[in-house]
Amino acid sequence: MNIIEIENLTYSYPAAKSPILKNISLTVEEGDFLAVVGNNGCGKSTFCKTLNGLIPHFIDGDFEGTVKVGGINTLESDVGTLACKAGYVYQDFENQIVRPTVLDDASYACLNYAMPDYIERGRQALSLCGLEGREDDYIWQLSGGQTHLLALAGAVSLRPDILILDEPIAQLDPSHADKIYGVLKELNEKHGKTIIVIEHHTEYIADYCKHVMLMRDGGVAWKLPTGEALRRVEELQACNIFPPQVTIAAHRMNQEGRLPEGQLLPTTVEEGKNAFRNLQYHPRASAEQKAAEAGEPNVQFRDVSIAYRSVKGDDRLVFDGLDLEIRRGEKIALIGSNGAGKSTLMKLMVGLLKPGTGDILLNGESTRKKKTEQLSRSISLVYQNPEEMFIKDSIRADIAYAMQVRDVENWQARTDELLARFRLTELQDRDGRLLSGGQMRRASLAIGVALNPGILLLDEPTANLDIATRKEIMRTLTDMKDITETVMIATHDMQLVCEWAQRIVVLCRGRVVADGSRDEIFGNQEILNTVGIRPPEIFSMGQALDGRALCYTVEEFLHGFEEA
Repeated sequence: MNIIEIENLTYSYPAAKSPILKNISLTVEEGDFLAVVGNNGCGKSTFCKTLNGLIPHFIDGDFEGTVKVGGINTLESDVGTLACKAGYVYQDFENQIVRPTVLDDASYACLNYAMPDYIERGRQALSLCGLEGREDDYIWQLSGGQTHLLALAGAVSLRPDILILDEPIAQLDPSHADKIYGVLKELNEKHGKTIIVIEHHTEYIADYCKHVMLMRDGGVAWKLPTGEALRRVEELQACNIFPPQVTIAAHRMNQEGRLPEGQLLPTTVEEGKNAFRNLQYHPRASAEQKAAEAGEPNVQFRDVSIAYRSVKGDDRLVFDGLDLEIRRGEKIALIGSNGAGKSTLMKLMVGLLKPGTGDILLNGESTRKKKTEQLSRSISLVYQNPEEMFIKDSIRADIAYAMQVRDVENWQARTDELLARFRLTELQDRDGRLLSGGQMRRASLAIGVALNPGILLLDEPTANLDIATRKEIMRTLTDMKDITETVMIATHDMQLVCEWAQRIVVLCRGRVVADGSRDEIFGNQEILNTVGIRPPEIFSMGQALDGRALCYTVEEFLHGFEEA
């Protein structure tokens, strides 16, 4: 039975030159677990917003065609009715949290519908989403992953048949990501919910989803069973989608004649054990990234402690006696689980937070009594949520703002240069908050480097990005040596860590528990277990075949494993 039926759907945003969705016809069966993939800006989020009626009832525009959800024509219904058919958890899910305590928030939607059993519905939703026992907690006591689960519980409480999640694990560590998908799997298999996820992480698609739908240029290129879809390596890559690393490696070996004829490409590590069973590991010299000769200290943490005040219970201690040194010219990845203190450490560096005790030195001078604007020429932070960087009504104005207020010479020419460098010239008059996720990232990076800072901090810079935008940002960082000498990235993207970083700093419960190279971090199983770090999939594939293998990229795997 089809739970979603779409015929000839075309939609254009107000004043847009061309439609974002073009003549889409599609059916989704009840009980499916569907992944929607495609490059940034292809219309994935717009498509999903037609399923719960936000388009066209809340977001205006030119709407043609028919969308039926659970037998209801979305044009003939209202958003409130459709929310009970299709629950939605947005990419910026924090904005869905509206009440101070967990149970209050989970039951709030049902209260709005005047459901007499709203409390019981909230409790049941929390239980289904793995938050049982947290009912009386304040929402600020939750981790990022738990907050995402709470947003999901708010949607589940209305008991919709369909649940839609936009980039559900983009900013989560592996343990929280596993929890989210574990909950979705249970809702799908045990409770019969139809699940639709917009997802870039194809390794999770391989493990959990039943079908994949590829969107291209505003249309649906195809909808296929997951295994068949992920084996279309070249087509996915042409659409800026990363197939699983094991699939890419097998595809490359197949092209080189190194796999048996007719061998199906693996999409998971388990499948890879069979596909690569005839390969043997040949140890080679380590391909560790060589750090540039580090100069004098840029930033020094000296016995720094900081705690967040809490309305309920004790203050939450983030750092207690932290010592850390960052030297000029380093490329550092800062990793650790959600809540480990990564964002706090960066906010301390730029002066948005001040330490309770201890001191932070920037280029040898204490930051304690300096204002953030005094520090901004030396150090800049690009926020985890890029929309927080937008304060004006156009991208051009946002990029120019810091230079204008500081009377930077030739600020207009510098703005033009940054717009061109980050492919934003055609978008310069658009409000940054209305751009796609990838466009927002590019714009926020342009704002961050406008003052030519010597130190650049990026909080989750590749979250929500397709291949092209992700690679472009990394290329841009490499090309910006003339602008910024020292770069630190806080990230859960282990592929990025292994491809880019020269030094890895691991935080756990407010302490630096490891600090070193890739081999020193990922080759230490005790550290991985303690912190919950998951290395790139290709590293796990190499380890499954031979415990000596330390392969961080597909290239290293291909060079390390040959026929026996």
